Amino acid sequence: MQFINIFLSALLSLGAAACDDDKSPSFPDKPTYEMSGFAKGADVSWVTEMESVGTKFYDANGKQTECMTLLRDYGMNSIRLRVWVNPEKGWCNKSDVIAKAWRANKLGMHIMIDFHYSDSWADPGQQTKPAAWAGMSMEELKVAVADHTKDVLQALKDKGITPEWVQVGNETGNGMLWEDGKAADNMKQYAELNNAGYDAVKSVFSDAKVIVHLQEGNKNGIFRWLFDGLKENGGKWDVIGMSLYPESATWQTMNSDCLNNIKDMITRYGCEVMMCEVGMPWNEAEACKAFLTDLITKSKSVDKCLGVFYWEPQCINSWNGYSKGAFDNTGKPTVAMDAFKE
Repeated sequence: MQFINIFLSALLSLGAAACDDDKSPSFPDKPTYEMSGFAKGADVSWVTEMESVGTKFYDANGKQTECMTLLRDYGMNSIRLRVWVNPEKGWCNKSDVIAKAWRANKLGMHIMIDFHYSDSWADPGQQTKPAAWAGMSMEELKVAVADHTKDVLQALKDKGITPEWVQVGNETGNGMLWEDGKAADNMKQYAELNNAGYDAVKSVFSDAKVIVHLQEGNKNGIFRWLFDGLKENGGKWDVIGMSLYPESATWQTMNSDCLNNIKDMITRYGCEVMMCEVGMPWNEAEACKAFLTDLITKSKSVDKCLGVFYWEPQCINSWNGYSKGAFDNTGKPTVAMDAFKE
């Protein structure tokens, strides 16, 4: 833990110095290409942890390159970062998120902040309350959600960093902060917790777009059920977020179903949609490029579809057991990354 704190403090100190004199040799202030309105991005929340153990990244010619700079040079214009409340090893806590967000900001990239409202992973199989919130009443939980959201966002604001999108929960197809906020058992309480986060976001960044993000973007029924339930209970959101993780044999069907779902969400609720997470096994790179090219091209043509984010493309050597990155085991991007250049 001491090493992590020193590592993060060093990053934040570098960020503060760069903000003071507006100079940074490692992270140039302006992107080298014109940003489009369509977000092409990546979640790189593991990057500081990977760097702490010596992981390095290289361009196609073998030149060592800082990770976010490399992604930017491949055509990405946005970075997504998850937030955990009090993680055991410190990674993805407030200070770690600020360090990474500062780097993305210096590169001129758009930023999405992804609140899990947990000390670790929140996903369809687990929406575990932070340990410090375990004994709280429903009213106390709403205050905790609001306070945590405002605390992290205000810290970003104090560094001159403005996120464009903020997720209130991660893959909340059955709500969050179980059991109180489990949607299948009490949609009303989930809506109240969601709204506590929504209102907190707007209190710090009034123009930020709040995303409610669900898994399995190809399954329309999950989305209709959850968002109908939120709507009936006064739930608030600006953007519907989706995940999509096909295999080489399934991507065409899943893309088709997902695109139909995107269009249905836009028509049914009159809101925008974002592909917050996509991925495919790193060693299926050609298929992954075809999947991404098809998804980016077709979703970009849909009015109110805002963009596509790859989930942790920089993962190499099955980092933490994850094999759906888009870099090979030498630390170079695979051909899949070319889809973001087009």
